[in-house]
Amino acid sequence: MNRLGKQTIHFDNPPTIVETASIVGPKEAQGPMAGYFDQCLEDEFWGEKTWEKAESKIIKETVNLAITKSGIPATNIDFCFAGDLLNQCISSSFGLRELNIPFFGIFGACSTFVEGMCLASICLEAGAANNVLCATSSHFCSAEKQFRFPLELGNQRPPTAQWTVTGSGAAVLSSNGNGPFITHITPGKIVDMGIKDANNMGAAMAPAAFDTLITHFEDTGRKPSYYDAIITGDLGHVGKDILEDLCKTKGYNINANYDDCGVLIFDKSKQDTHSGGSGCACIGTVFSGYFFKQLREKKINKILLMATGALTNATTSQQGESIPGIAHAIAIENEKC
Repeated sequence: MNRLGKQTIHFDNPPTIVETASIVGPKEAQGPMAGYFDQCLEDEFWGEKTWEKAESKIIKETVNLAITKSGIPATNIDFCFAGDLLNQCISSSFGLRELNIPFFGIFGACSTFVEGMCLASICLEAGAANNVLCATSSHFCSAEKQFRFPLELGNQRPPTAQWTVTGSGAAVLSSNGNGPFITHITPGKIVDMGIKDANNMGAAMAPAAFDTLITHFEDTGRKPSYYDAIITGDLGHVGKDILEDLCKTKGYNINANYDDCGVLIFDKSKQDTHSGGSGCACIGTVFSGYFFKQLREKKINKILLMATGALTNATTSQQGESIPGIAHAIAIENEKC
């Protein structure tokens, strides 16, 4: 393991992503990615009495499915890194309380899935573990209630608003395996450009994505064309356009191979999701459901996966604070490098 440039880490023995799993809600099941998810739910409650309990059930079942698919016994998984959007990460801690695996509860807002994979990769490279589980979840109904307005109010959503993905994504990483490998990680810095609109998270997070992406290119000496795909987590249509424009100011044209999970998971014209998807589960489900399969089938061989997060809560918004952003990136490749 060695440091490259300002903030990128290159792994000498890169960890393998052994297996992934994904479960999504009913709206996601109507979107263009539906055929790639392991399970699609028919309603947001999934037999539970509250949305919060439903979200805990979703992450619990997704994690169990990922472990089963990996073929690695739960007793052989050394650590679990998981988090979500709800206060004190209750979806993860309550959903995984019976897992009986040493647990790290983490919070990076919508960047949590890749943050967990960054931390797990360091843990594996350092020899502190052989197998690590990473997971995250989000739920449209619980997130709206906590961060914006209860659904019962029927508030009108502006065009810049995004639809929090209901679902969960999980991945099992191992120090042994034949790939796909996490070869590099570029943890991000907090970037705050003064955006205060809680209904325009794409604009708030795009500057952080820009900072991490440019840093990754400068640290590694790679160009956008090195990757078959550059994928952000949940900038949505608005944030995606902003990131493309920002990159051009530094001489990087990413348009040819860049896309965003918040754009991919919903059909904007048919599903009334305005600027697209968001939430921890946005990148968690799209990567676990779609891109991991593309890597495994060698349809793509090099992907830069970058999750973005808005580090805010209801209290800071009510107190007039701006919305800081964060973005973490990992390079996933079918060959060690």
